[in-house]
Amino acid sequence: MLNRRYLRIKVFQSLYAFWQGEHASVAKPERELYQGIERTQELFLSLLLVFGELRHVAELRMEERKKKHLPTADNLDPSRRLVENAILRAVADNDSLRVECERRRISWVGNHELFTGMFKALEECPEYLAYMADPEPSFAKDRDFAVWLFSERIANDEHLQDVFETRSIYWMEDMDLAASLVKRSLEQLHEQSSDDELLGGISLDPKEETDFVTLLFRKVIELSEEHEELIAAKASNWEADRIAYTDMILMKMALTEVRVFDQIPVKVTLNEYIEIAKAYSTPKSKNFINGVLDKIFIEMKADGRIRKVGRGLLES
Repeated sequence: MLNRRYLRIKVFQSLYAFWQGEHASVAKPERELYQGIERTQELFLSLLLVFGELRHVAELRMEERKKKHLPTADNLDPSRRLVENAILRAVADNDSLRVECERRRISWVGNHELFTGMFKALEECPEYLAYMADPEPSFAKDRDFAVWLFSERIANDEHLQDVFETRSIYWMEDMDLAASLVKRSLEQLHEQSSDDELLGGISLDPKEETDFVTLLFRKVIELSEEHEELIAAKASNWEADRIAYTDMILMKMALTEVRVFDQIPVKVTLNEYIEIAKAYSTPKSKNFINGVLDKIFIEMKADGRIRKVGRGLLES
């Protein structure tokens, strides 16, 4: 149920592995593609659950401190900024997240010590102390803190990474993608966000998802030679074997997508692959890819190889 950009990235990774290896057929890499998508989804959900675990530890710690033999004023009347953080509360109370995790049997049961240690380390951070002491709370500040908490403390926690590593030898391969998906989901939340918006990164219907990645993966391989010749012809002063390997794959994917998926606007496809190139290729790739694809798209529209259907797509 990953959104389309993340599905494109998973297909890109699988194509890269396919052409780097010596596969006799697409069957094995295709299975690995589906497994990679499933792992990324599970990582995404597992990472979101960490917020609820930290919130629970914070509540337990406050109760423990109130029961001290000689509690301080702060022990008796602690700041509740963290447990009342709008984002942490929304995650902890999210029914869609709970249902999806129950369906997949994802939980952090048995890992209380992990999150107790994570919370103790958090309490020593200047950013945490400043947030807790801020006299003027707001939703924007809660969201900014949640993004910082995830990016700097949760995603980079070595003990948490060790747990993921024991679960799967492929965790590192999917961790960065899952983490970027969580961060993006947090950044897009607003005060009126619904339960489903938190899970916006995994919003597609499973069948639609499978159909999209399967067709894109297979057709890129099928049309590979034809598209490589097109790219070489339009890449002035560049031989095909001198074009960055990642750039070549991304351009083949873009050319396949505009031809095969007649309801995705050309501009959307172009922009998506330029964005992926920014993260996965060289600093100059975005301009190179944009220039080459723009030339080929014009030619394909003229000879009818690109045909879009639906209102607003014919000239896009």
